[in-house]
Amino acid sequence: MAPYPYLTLLPLPSFIYLQNHYYLYHMKLNNILSFFAPKDAKFIPMLIETSEILSKSAGYLEELFSTEDRSDITRLCALIKKEETAGDKATGKIIKALNDTFITPFDREDIDTLADALDDAIDAINRSGQKVLLYAPEKLPPVTLQLASIAKNGTREVEEAVKMLSNINKNYSAIRQHSKEIKKLEEKADSVYETGIIELFRSEVSAIEVIKVKTIIQELERSVNRINRVGKVLKSILVKYA
Repeated sequence: MAPYPYLTLLPLPSFIYLQNHYYLYHMKLNNILSFFAPKDAKFIPMLIETSEILSKSAGYLEELFSTEDRSDITRLCALIKKEETAGDKATGKIIKALNDTFITPFDREDIDTLADALDDAIDAINRSGQKVLLYAPEKLPPVTLQLASIAKNGTREVEEAVKMLSNINKNYSAIRQHSKEIKKLEEKADSVYETGIIELFRSEVSAIEVIKVKTIIQELERSVNRINRVGKVLKSILVKYA
């Protein structure tokens, strides 16, 4: 329906021109109002909190693959699970805030996508730890610690980049560099993964152990992929707002 019904009495070309002019005017007005209106700053701290949970989870994961002590493994898996629960709560707070907030620091869809990507990465790290607890392999090969360390390094890059989102224009180059580093780590993980799988099948362990360890290696590689997805989201935000 036209904003002013009497405009429909005009010849069609004139009506379309005036209608388009009306909507263009109000779009510009809304943009101007959005520019001057105070943007809710709570989202950046919440995203930072979630990125810190991700980094903490990856730290525990690296510790997990650095030990062979069963009690340490159980303790670290419990800590990772605790962080995964905290991640779910943090993501839930972000979603609720999006529903309750009119003006956000950047597009609400991008905030939602970033929060979702961070949550997925936390979940993947938790699954990696739980697989160790579930399968209880006799011995874990060095490739598992290598992948866990790559994941930890990736989460550090994510955490630093997310902290810079409060001023995207000023921090454009730094955020972009963090995204590049995350991608490089993902590429390194692909290489480490392939080598690890080859070495696993060449080893003399039992078929059951091969299946257990292969599943754990694959879950670790997925964790790095999920962290890389966060890097991609950060890069897409740069393209839109910097």
